[in-house]
Amino acid sequence: QVQLVESGGDLVQPGGSLRLSCAASGSIFRLNAMAWYRQAPGKERELVATIASGGTTQYADSVKGRFTISRANVENTVYLQMNSLKPEDTAVYYCNAYILTNWYSTGRNYWGKGTLVTVSS
Repeated sequence: QVQLVESGGDLVQPGGSLRLSCAASGSIFRLNAMAWYRQAPGKERELVATIASGGTTQYADSVKGRFTISRANVENTVYLQMNSLKPEDTAVYYCNAYILTNWYSTGRNYWGKGTLVTVSS
C-alpha cells in the first residue's frame, strides 16, 4: 500500500513565501509523474504544477514565475516552493503521483489528503 502525505500549509501574508512538501511511502517500485493541485472554497480543483520523472516541469499560467516544483527521487518527495503569494492562492493544496508498486503491474494515481494554504493580511 502507498500513501502521500502533504505538509507545510500555513497562514501567510501577501507577498510572503511558503514551501509545501509531499512524501510518498509504502511499496514503491517506481515513482513517475508527480503534481500539485489546489481547490479553493466553492471552486473546482485545478492543476498547479507537474514534474515528470526526468525533471520536465509545467505550470499553470496563474502561478508561472512565482511557484517552483521540484523532487527528491531518493526520498520519494515532491516540493512546491511558493513565492510572492497572493490572496487568490488561498486553497487546499493536494499532492498527486503516478506510482508503480511492482515491475509487472499497471500503475495508478495516488492522492494526498491536502494541506491548507491561507494568504491574508
